[in-house]
Amino acid sequence: MSISEPLAAPSASTGTAARSAAARSSAGAAEEDAVAEEDAAAAVSCSAGAGTAETGDGAAAGTSRRRWLPASGRHLLMIVLSLFSLFPIYWMFASSFRRPGDVNDNSLFPWPLSLENYRIVFDSLDVGTLLANTFVIAAVTAVGQLLVCLLAAYAFAAWDFRGKGLLFLLFVATWLVPFQVTMVSNYLVLSNIGLLNTLAGVIVPNLCSALAVLMLRQHMQAFPRELLDAAKMDGRGSWTTLWTVVIPNLRPVLASLSILLFITAWNDYLWPALVLPRANSVVQLGIRSFLGAEGDAWGAIMAASGLACLPIFAIYLVMQRQVIDAFVRSGLR
Repeated sequence: MSISEPLAAPSASTGTAARSAAARSSAGAAEEDAVAEEDAAAAVSCSAGAGTAETGDGAAAGTSRRRWLPASGRHLLMIVLSLFSLFPIYWMFASSFRRPGDVNDNSLFPWPLSLENYRIVFDSLDVGTLLANTFVIAAVTAVGQLLVCLLAAYAFAAWDFRGKGLLFLLFVATWLVPFQVTMVSNYLVLSNIGLLNTLAGVIVPNLCSALAVLMLRQHMQAFPRELLDAAKMDGRGSWTTLWTVVIPNLRPVLASLSILLFITAWNDYLWPALVLPRANSVVQLGIRSFLGAEGDAWGAIMAASGLACLPIFAIYLVMQRQVIDAFVRSGLR
């Protein structure tokens, strides 16, 4: 016992000293951690203040950039651009209402007004037949292109098959080939199958448009895949899914694209001039008939051109809302 007591005492004092040293070290570490936290908080506050200042400066700079032209100035600019775009159309109709002898008059407002140019057009051409033939060609071409391109775009967007990327690249590459390169071969094919001088000869070679396929594929790729998967789980096939799920959600896009295809087919001149050499076939060739070696009847040309524009204006007015919706939704992905 006498030997163990001196040994036990030093161990107790040693443990107390160790505990006090550990306490002091832990207190010092706590103080250091507190100082570090304060430094970090100060740094965060400084960076936040700097970021707020930069954001404020950026917002002020953005506001100043947005305000470089006031609202009234922007409206005035849009009005000027609109008038600049509409002036050729106004000049066409204004020239059509001048007297044939005053067609070269440069006055802004035609006076006296005359319907003589329109009388010449109706006496020289069967305007109703020309407009009807042109409308049939443009409508059938637009509907055929829309149907063919809709099927092709759906295949490129919804199906996965070997070589799809290469095939789509080759398909779009045909858009870059000028029509003048292929019109001779198309003419020979139509001549061999007996479609020259017919409306079908104008329509059949134009039943596909690479531009329409490209546009529809881009819109279909943004279509939610969940809806297609849900339709597949419901037992619907690809054909049913296309007509009951995809097309109802693409109506604005299809409306705007149909107007674009219709106007393109309506304004086509070169191909109908090759296939339909008669002047009383389509309205473009009827307008050309007033250009002759004896002189050009510019008043009659302006009147016939104004009549040719009326169906386009009517179609656009009827489908204006669909076109605007298509332009709005095209930016949403």
